[in-house]
Amino acid sequence: MSLSKPQSKLTVITGPSGVGKGSLVRKLLESHTDLWLSVSATTREPRPGEIDGQHYFFLDKDDFIKLIEHGGLLEWAKFAGNYYGTLRKPVEEKLVEHRYVLLEIELEGARQIRKSFPDAFQIFLAPPNSIELERRIRGRGTNSEEDINNRLKRAKDELAAKDEFDAIVINDDLDAAANELEELMGLLA
Repeated sequence: MSLSKPQSKLTVITGPSGVGKGSLVRKLLESHTDLWLSVSATTREPRPGEIDGQHYFFLDKDDFIKLIEHGGLLEWAKFAGNYYGTLRKPVEEKLVEHRYVLLEIELEGARQIRKSFPDAFQIFLAPPNSIELERRIRGRGTNSEEDINNRLKRAKDELAAKDEFDAIVINDDLDAAANELEELMGLLA
């Protein structure tokens, strides 16, 4: 763990697919009602059980592109054939209200946030090793072999960028990683 920036109300969490971002974020949200998670927009199809507006805002490609063209996104990226992005307006509203805001986004999005919100605190979640990462991705049971291989290739590039971040947290143990995130984000009283 390294800490090189003062605390910010805006925290970005990034890491490769399968590293456990979603599990850690859920754990943080259960413990901290003052923490607000930005719901991303995407053009991908919902997975079983996902609810529009709760898990993602599911948009068609044309609507997503209009948001890009009109500055309605803080960041966006294309991944595995689909667009993903963070809606600008709700994040800015929560920051004005002095709420803790959490963005769970991909590497390219984190780089874009670095330009638009240089004071944002950026945390990279890393797996304990590549074998465990592959096990987690395969364990989802929702991805084709081609998609799994694409995610693993992308993970290699993402892991190479980990030193760009203010802190690195290894998600080997969920509780320990959550405690480390709480400490880094200044959520502990």
